[in-house]
Amino acid sequence: MSKEVQQGRRKFIQNSVAGIAGLGLLPGMGRSEVPGDASDRNIKRVFRTLGKTGVRLPVVSMGVMNADNPNLVRAALDAGIVHLDTAWVYQRGRNEEMVGSVIKDYDRKDYFIATKVPGMHEDRRTGKILPDTPTGPFLDKFETSMKRLGLQQVDILYLHSVKSAAGARYQPLMEIMTLLKKEGRVKYIGVTTHQREPEVIRAAADAGIYDVILTAYNFRQDHRREVKEAIAYAAGKGIGIVAMKTQAGVYWDKEKQHPINMTAALKWALADENVHTAIPGFTTFDQLNLDLTVMEDLALTREEKAGLEPPPDKTLAGLYCRQCGTCLTQCVGQVNIPDLMRSYMYAYGYRNLQAARDLVEEQQIRENPCRDCRTCSVTCASRFDVRERIADILRIRDIPRDFLA
Repeated sequence: MSKEVQQGRRKFIQNSVAGIAGLGLLPGMGRSEVPGDASDRNIKRVFRTLGKTGVRLPVVSMGVMNADNPNLVRAALDAGIVHLDTAWVYQRGRNEEMVGSVIKDYDRKDYFIATKVPGMHEDRRTGKILPDTPTGPFLDKFETSMKRLGLQQVDILYLHSVKSAAGARYQPLMEIMTLLKKEGRVKYIGVTTHQREPEVIRAAADAGIYDVILTAYNFRQDHRREVKEAIAYAAGKGIGIVAMKTQAGVYWDKEKQHPINMTAALKWALADENVHTAIPGFTTFDQLNLDLTVMEDLALTREEKAGLEPPPDKTLAGLYCRQCGTCLTQCVGQVNIPDLMRSYMYAYGYRNLQAARDLVEEQQIRENPCRDCRTCSVTCASRFDVRERIADILRIRDIPRDFLA
């Protein structure tokens, strides 16, 4: 991209009526281009075994979703990170392509790649599988992912974003994934979930075919005890457990004046020894170094524990949506609030405007669905001002897509 185009894109985001007011920097803007000392010093690595796979991985891996700098991925690999997590949908395919461009320069034994492909269509309110779920697109998307990555075999293939026990046990896709494993296209298969996690984790563990489960797990989940118990149940059955969303939205506020203690948040998840590795999504070399230092001492200090407490300002509800779904039955407009709140987190916490825009567009909302409500009928478990956040994040639709590319 030319310097003139970059400047024009930046100026538009700064001055657009729809795009200003804190939607965050574009992915890649404002980031250090010079690696830190991650690969230059002897960093301690703590390993755990990924369940019955027998694969030993450092407890800190890399979620590549928000990263767009191949040099950052190289720095992570050079620093001893092995496991890279991407997906068919990330950055509209460019994320897998970027990962593929990097790993071609490394020996196959030096990296462990997971990708994710969406499968069935599930009702957000009930988790029921919708009758329009085809299986052909799943295979097509898998083949596309393999081409982007340049791999003959991927280490983990996940059925992405499973929302119910029925989804984890959906027989047509279970058969396809089992066949891909038998054919040697995939080493291990699993599911990912960040809604109804305990239900999905237990169902996947009981399904008898999965090797790995990738689940949301952080100190801000209101049902974290139930998630922890489900993780222990699955790990007891030999399932490898990978934790995501460990940083719980990154900030307590959209203005980014109150960051969550990233080291403490990651340590909190890794304190559970049934979590075999975590995939924090760092996007800068400083963040890479910070996450690596967690392995120097996994114990939470008193100061770090204090860093997980919300600021005294009670109006700061954080950015992480717990995806509990209680709002779905409260909203008279039947709005898919959890996905809009996740989009809000992508924009203000992750600074990933493209992912935020994609998630908003999936809702196919033409106008603000809250416009006719005098008062909001939703009482959010996370204390979000749902009406305000919906109106805020819907503005992202007015930003031309090429400014987010």
